[in-house]
Amino acid sequence: MLKYKLSHILTGLACLLGGAAQAQNPIITNQFTADPTARVFNGRVYVYPSHDIRATPGRGRAGWFVMEDYHVFSSANLTDWMDHGVIVTQNKVPWVKPDSYSMWAPDCMYRNGKYYFYFPTTPKDTTISKGFTIGVAVADKPTGPFVPQPLPIKGVRGIDPNVFIDQDGQAYLYWSQGNIYGAKLKENMLELASEPVTLGELPTKGLKEGPYLFKRNGTYYLTYPHVENKTERLEYATSTSPLGPFTVKGVIMDESPTGCWTNHHSLLELKNQWYLFYHHNDLSPNFDKNRSVRIDSLFFEPDGAIRKVVPTLRGVGLTDAKQKIQLDRYSRLSSSGASIAFLDTANKFQGWKTMFANNQGWVQYNGVAFGKQPLKTVMLRTMAAAGATVQLRADGATGPVLAQVTVPKGSQWREVKVPLTAFKPGTHTLVVSSKTNNPVEIDWVKFE
Repeated sequence: MLKYKLSHILTGLACLLGGAAQAQNPIITNQFTADPTARVFNGRVYVYPSHDIRATPGRGRAGWFVMEDYHVFSSANLTDWMDHGVIVTQNKVPWVKPDSYSMWAPDCMYRNGKYYFYFPTTPKDTTISKGFTIGVAVADKPTGPFVPQPLPIKGVRGIDPNVFIDQDGQAYLYWSQGNIYGAKLKENMLELASEPVTLGELPTKGLKEGPYLFKRNGTYYLTYPHVENKTERLEYATSTSPLGPFTVKGVIMDESPTGCWTNHHSLLELKNQWYLFYHHNDLSPNFDKNRSVRIDSLFFEPDGAIRKVVPTLRGVGLTDAKQKIQLDRYSRLSSSGASIAFLDTANKFQGWKTMFANNQGWVQYNGVAFGKQPLKTVMLRTMAAAGATVQLRADGATGPVLAQVTVPKGSQWREVKVPLTAFKPGTHTLVVSSKTNNPVEIDWVKFE
């Protein structure tokens, strides 16, 4: 047990210290993650995603989804994310077909002092189900250790479990398999308390899956990915009852502009602000079976309609000025003279860089927390073959100049530190621009 706890502590520290989990999109950059379910337990946000890996000989099916385990991540501020390590793995669940690599989208719910982790996968006994079914693992803490039940939930065939507990204490399980289904759960959270019903008022054309149900102001919102055209977009329907009938209302997020075929999501309210957790293939742009979790803010109209969410790279949360600010996860980018590229195309987990081609290039990064204590210097990890000059401003293109940085000539990355010419306490927008026509690249910016 001590070894187990120590390994999890070290994993978490590695993520925090190594910058693998941060305030920008995607929020996890040391591994592929998808299908995020976000929950608040004891004031802290926990995200339970699926875990994409790459297929290798004898390990999964090439060109398809390959998933062998689940991690859980947590944050107190939606900015600093800790990886608590593996909580369930395929070959340690009694009923799972060994090496099936089909640990798809999960959920987690708290009840009566226990945490119930729901996950879909392939059983080794086809008398249980000839396709996917859904199992449960139980823990005393949101990070585990989780103990899988010996058998999956009887009477459930499908994927994408979602659990909702209504104000009267009745729990419901939702899942998908061609259609979207719902049923009541018993108090023990391990068995169905009613026969499954088909939520049949949803679109009949195109795949729909990944249900996520929540309640707001007396209205039940059923949200789900749906292929209306070529790839999945996020939609929602509403009802006065947790099992419908539902009325289709609209689109939460449009299809991916870059062609990522899937999207899968959850919604969360935290301190009177709603958030949409979803995924995209940021770290694997040429293969959309390796995905990464994102977060963006979500808003409701006065009549209860969900305002469509436009994906951002900046994401949510504040970035501490004393941490590495990844400008490539920008809020705004100039229409010419600036672009984003991977630092290393052979290892995309290293992230991105901002490239300025000339003095028309600039990048804006919102939500930098400078604090109250005066900061004295700024450091850039940068490179410019012919040398260059870079300017940093607060609060926009005409705001006060924080520093002007001369980047020496060279074809290797270097860290350049200069004193600040101005300091403004509080939270501000940071604008970085090129002042010369020589190309210059920036990995990150950090104030000290």
